[in-house]
Amino acid sequence: MNDRIRITPIRLIDQAGEMVGVVETDEARRMANEAGLDLVEIAPDVRPPVCKIMDYGKYKYEQSKQDRANRVKSKAQELKEVRLGRSMKIDPHDIEIRMRQARGFLLEGHKVLIVQFFRGREIAHRSRGNERMDGIIENLSDVARVELTPRLNGKRLTMIMAPDKARIEQYKRKESAKAREAIAAARAAEANPEPDDDHDDDHEVEGVEKTTE
Repeated sequence: MNDRIRITPIRLIDQAGEMVGVVETDEARRMANEAGLDLVEIAPDVRPPVCKIMDYGKYKYEQSKQDRANRVKSKAQELKEVRLGRSMKIDPHDIEIRMRQARGFLLEGHKVLIVQFFRGREIAHRSRGNERMDGIIENLSDVARVELTPRLNGKRLTMIMAPDKARIEQYKRKESAKAREAIAAARAAEANPEPDDDHDDDHEVEGVEKTTE
């Protein structure tokens, strides 16, 4: 960059992205200085090397932003695995826990691989595994869609659920509305507390006792 570029001549691209052509390096540096910019070597392996006049600080900042965006995008495309136990004999409560886990992954933008194992002779009743997968599809249908339908590989029945952006947005709006309603109800309850029934009963008892005397 700038004075570190020793080779001459170079093929120059100006700050507007226009090809200037082959020029002496000193001339290119002069043009960059007059524009208040930097002369940056962008293709050093060709002859003559290609250099561009640009704001190097801004270029590095934009490149850093793009790299972060790419990492986020790559992370969002990770495939998470959720296993439904080691056999078909899994407690319904445990399935609910795994579905909450899968839902969390989907809401974060991840795809989810659902895995159902068969043990021993359970494989003879594959239909039960398909029914379970159908239930999972229905359970997660408000935030996801089926990307890969259930497939049997040995004693593993698998399918892939992918996040559905439109459904997720709708789901989040509904959850936000529920949260606002709950907060409003709590504030209303604080502003208008219910009468103390126990206190009223005490007065009634005292009244009875005085009458009896």
